Order: sequence, then C-alpha cells, then structure tokens
Amino acid sequence: MSATETAPTDTLKIETIAVLGAGTMGHGIAQVAALAGYPVVMRDLERDALRRGVQSIERNIRKGIERGKLTEEDFDLAMQRLRGTTHLEETLGADLFIEAAPEVLELKQEILRSVEALRPGRAFIFATNTSSLSITEIARASQHPERVIGMHFFNPVHIMRLLEIVLGRETSEGTLETAREVGRRMKKEPITVRDVPGFASSRLGVAFGLEAMRMVEQGVASARDIDTAMELGYNHPMGPLRLTDLVGLDVRLRIAEYLHQTLGTENFRPPEILRRMVEEGKLGKKSGEGFYHWNKDESI
Repeated sequence: MSATETAPTDTLKIETIAVLGAGTMGHGIAQVAALAGYPVVMRDLERDALRRGVQSIERNIRKGIERGKLTEEDFDLAMQRLRGTTHLEETLGADLFIEAAPEVLELKQEILRSVEALRPGRAFIFATNTSSLSITEIARASQHPERVIGMHFFNPVHIMRLLEIVLGRETSEGTLETAREVGRRMKKEPITVRDVPGFASSRLGVAFGLEAMRMVEQGVASARDIDTAMELGYNHPMGPLRLTDLVGLDVRLRIAEYLHQTLGTENFRPPEILRRMVEEGKLGKKSGEGFYHWNKDESI
C-alpha cells in the first residue's frame, strides 16, 4: 500500500480529473479544469450529451477569445486535454472524480460505488457538485468517507468565481486542502461550509428566488422588472428569476422541496407558480420557456 493509501488525511496530488456528467454543470466544470491545465475525462451515459457538452465548451472558449480573455493557444491546449467517453472504465486514471449528476441521493451514491468498484485499493477523491444534498449521506456509500467532499460550482461555471466546498462529517483535512488547491488553480474563490441543508449559497439563493416567484404570482411586478430591481438596485449580476431559468425550474423545485422537508420552514415551501410551470414543461432556458421566453427574450 502506498503512503497516500495508508494516510488518507494527507493531501493527494491531482494530476487527472474525471467529470461525471456532460450537462450544463458537467461540461462547465470540465472546461475550467482543462483550461487550468488538467487532463480531463468527461463521461456521460449518452453520446449526444457528450457531443453537446464539447460543443458548448468550444463555443464558450471562442467567446472568451473574442473578448480578449483567452487565446487561440488556450483553445488548442484545452481541447487537447479534454476527452469524452461513455465508458466509466476510461476514467480509471483520474485522481479526482467530480460528479455532476441530477440531484438524486441514490443516483449519486450509486455513482460513488461504481467509481470505488472501478478502483479498489487506489486512493482518489470523490467530489460531488450537489447544491443541497447531504455530503455525509452521499459518503455513506463509500468505503473511504474521508475522501468524499462537496465541490459546488455555480452556473455558468466558466464565469462564476465562487466555489462552495462542503465538508461531510468524516471529510479529512487533506481532502479539504486538495479541493481548495484544485479550486484556486481553476481560478475560483473557495469558501468552506458545514454539511447542513442547503449549505450557505443554496439556502440563501433559493429563499431569495422563491420570494421573487411569489411576487410574480401575486402580480407585484413582471419577472423582468423584479430582476432589474435586484440588478440595478442591489448590484446583482443577474436577477433571481433569470438565474432560475438558467439553473432549471425543475432543479429549483427539487431543491426547494428538500429544504422545506429538512428545515421545516415555510419560506422554502415551493410556490404554486413553480409547481405549475414544471408540470407544464416550462423548465427555463433548456426548454425554451420559463420566467422568460428564451427565443424572444420576453419575461412573463
């Protein structure tokens, strides 16, 4: 056994990163990791999702070049470091696995078990991008819960600087330091929070977004005017309803239901407008309509 395996509290040198999921968050994490110089394997079950993820990365980097923030060399090197696959076996050489699957506890636990089965006896860190689920509960599926941690990125990943690092009950200090180092190399600003429902960012952001939805429901103002109030009046880079559309109304609903159940406070009870829009398939940007009509850029 190596020293790393016998002393899991030590930091682990991260040379290759596997991102599990090629959706909005997954391909965003893969992009910033590749631009930070890490070889990256992005895995998804669906080949079409991989294709769309790679296309989004290419498009985002091209926009960065147009704005003078990135160069053609950055583009070439990042794309050389990035590899997509539908086979979990091809992630075998990774030292850090960042899971970006839907917010379902059992799914995240199953992914963790699959990764550990793939790499018996070899040290690695498993990070989950969950925005609300308990890191401690996810880590119950692991034989090494000290190596499980939350690395909660924000959408759009290539623009938002915050990285919320969440400690499970048994997360080691070495795992924390490794996650911080990776985050800084990705040009993120890490904060560290305890494993409580909603952590810090989701607990604040969801409460804020749900109240904005209630204001639309009550006819206080249009979604656009509510967003403009927060953008211009409080210097928020994006209003809570446009942000909800980017995150996905279905995602917001699942998080709100979880926080309402675990915290028991009425401010997290999902408003009827959110439930109705999700039932109607109005999920935000990914469906073309949410609080905004994305093809027409009009708000409700």
